[in-house]
Amino acid sequence: MGVTLEMIKWEHSIFALPFALTGAMLAAHGLPRPMQLLWIIVCMVTARSAAMAFNRWADASLDAANPRTRTRAIPEGLLTGSFVAGFTCVMAAIFVLAAGQLNRLTLLLSPLALAVILVYSYTKRFTRWSHLALGLALGIAPAAAWIAVRGSLDPRIFILTCAVMFWVAGFDVLYACQDAAHDTSAGLFSVPSTYGIAAAFWIARALHFIMLLLLVWLVRAFSLGPAAMIGVALVAILLLYEHLIVSPGDLRRLNAAFFTMNGVIAAVFFLFVAADLLLRHH
Repeated sequence: MGVTLEMIKWEHSIFALPFALTGAMLAAHGLPRPMQLLWIIVCMVTARSAAMAFNRWADASLDAANPRTRTRAIPEGLLTGSFVAGFTCVMAAIFVLAAGQLNRLTLLLSPLALAVILVYSYTKRFTRWSHLALGLALGIAPAAAWIAVRGSLDPRIFILTCAVMFWVAGFDVLYACQDAAHDTSAGLFSVPSTYGIAAAFWIARALHFIMLLLLVWLVRAFSLGPAAMIGVALVAILLLYEHLIVSPGDLRRLNAAFFTMNGVIAAVFFLFVAADLLLRHH
């Protein structure tokens, strides 16, 4: 179990879950019903577990050839490919069942959601913009949560979907800088391997700037108040710090930027939007 949890990096659920909960609270104008929250969390955890396990299964041979990833569970022989494939199927099945507990539209759209999050694993084989595909995989979370609460869709929630997409793409571009040389030699595509690490940093900064503009638009679109704007300002400060602790010539603190700061960013934004909605509600 420990090896499996390490493989799917379950603790990184903090990246997408707060944005899903933000979408749910925006849809409910406050707190969703307890059972809605429960099934949304089950959907988030199982979908993400399926996506991570599938990625490890699909990339097993690529991981084995990369010095940074050759110690992962499948290349190391800690888990078999068939076990990981089976785990993926079980998580996907639980996801669909959980989606069915929410409403008819979530059930009907659950195969589409699975397709988006699973297909990402193959995108780096043919496009340098796989970072945006990963961003979309996480970005659909708030829209899905909105559907889970309302049983319908409001175009305004796509602002948050796009914000999450550009945010994730930005930090994934930075993270991919570690593998730029390997990706080039292995025939894989990424922004750093295509344009170089220095240019990749500027592209990541641009993606995060777009994310901030979208968050401001989101606050205005939903007529949120000062607490939400403070949340956006804090996100801007945290992103600035993230970009200051790494540079094209020094990637040593990249894991700190990637894991710690992005988890904090997601949590901070959710907490301030939640506070805004709850203060307004009362």
